[in-house]
Amino acid sequence: MENGDTGQMLRRLMQAAHMVTLEELPALVAGHADTAGLYDVAVYAVDIRETLLRQITGRGLDAAAGGEAFRVDGTLPGRAYQRVTVVSEPPRDSRSRRRWWVPVTDGVERVGVLRADTEDGDDRAVRQDLRDLASLVALVLLSKRSFSDSYARLVRMAPMNVAAEMQWKLMPPPAFAGHDVTVGAVSEPAYEMGGDAFDYAVSGNTLHLSVFDAMGHDTTAGITANVAVAACRNARRQGASLADTSRAVESVLVSHFGTSRYVTGILADLDLDTGHLTWINRGHHLPLVIRDNRWTVELTCPPAGPMGTCLGLPIVVSRRQMEPGDRLLLYTDGIVDARDGEGRRFGRERFTDFIVRHHSSRQTLHETLRRLMHAVLDHHAGKLEDDATVLLTEWRAGHQDRLVP
Repeated sequence: MENGDTGQMLRRLMQAAHMVTLEELPALVAGHADTAGLYDVAVYAVDIRETLLRQITGRGLDAAAGGEAFRVDGTLPGRAYQRVTVVSEPPRDSRSRRRWWVPVTDGVERVGVLRADTEDGDDRAVRQDLRDLASLVALVLLSKRSFSDSYARLVRMAPMNVAAEMQWKLMPPPAFAGHDVTVGAVSEPAYEMGGDAFDYAVSGNTLHLSVFDAMGHDTTAGITANVAVAACRNARRQGASLADTSRAVESVLVSHFGTSRYVTGILADLDLDTGHLTWINRGHHLPLVIRDNRWTVELTCPPAGPMGTCLGLPIVVSRRQMEPGDRLLLYTDGIVDARDGEGRRFGRERFTDFIVRHHSSRQTLHETLRRLMHAVLDHHAGKLEDDATVLLTEWRAGHQDRLVP
């Protein structure tokens, strides 16, 4: 395989992909890849809970229309996904081509995996060509999925309620890296979400972070959380401070629901140049910081009361200096309050210990969160009674090269 051929193939594929639908994408990618010596190419998308990799067949709305599927745990495609690395299968005989599995990622957001077969050749060159193709496929997929019902159905393993439909559309992607910071988020129950929501955004050298937990576990709770996030963004984008932003959220909630619905939350700003963190507490679980992968501290801040209750309590802005490598945890009560069959809580200690143990074993931040949520679900026999959300931020302070595996 010649690098020039691959580069030309990628340019042609990029131009051709602008005007295709998701259904047309598999054949388009495979046809172009074949001209550069990458054969039998197929793309697999991960489901919402990151348990299964399902082939994008291009055969319409039926997600099971003849496509392959592989579990994320215990398979070679799953290993490529989990470890964000290229994995190869040895040829079955001397006449066989070599099969490769390649993670499909946008930055640190894991979208799925790509399969390709190649003839013998320079191993390093093959790996680079495969990574380049997977990178382009990731960008094309992201440009198509927002208006594709086929994609939405493919990545769902169960029917989704209306509240969850709203929440997943509202919230930002569950993974981000840039400007020396990595952000990851998970939420459950994925298909029956009620009032949990997370949000983050970058503005210049500031990372805005927030988690919300609306009263109740129904469609109205979902609407309340949606209104809170939208009001927060609206105020923030007009230059409001943390305190004024939370006041704006409360004002909008009261204007729509009176005081019958409220939202707890943490709103925080992280200066990405200095690591200076500021935050406010609106009746929510306090943030946690994990330092040196050894100890955890709770960031105290007097609560101002949930947004929407009009308690009139003072809003205190708290401050802390972060150190390189610090991990900031914002979360909702569904994480620590999940109970097993004997009524034992998952608890804060088990929660933080899990992050420390798994992230120290060189798993990516996002793989750690995937495993955490599966552990929480297993603790609660696979079904949570309350929403559970984690927003995890790691500040690298000048080590941008460590953000992407």
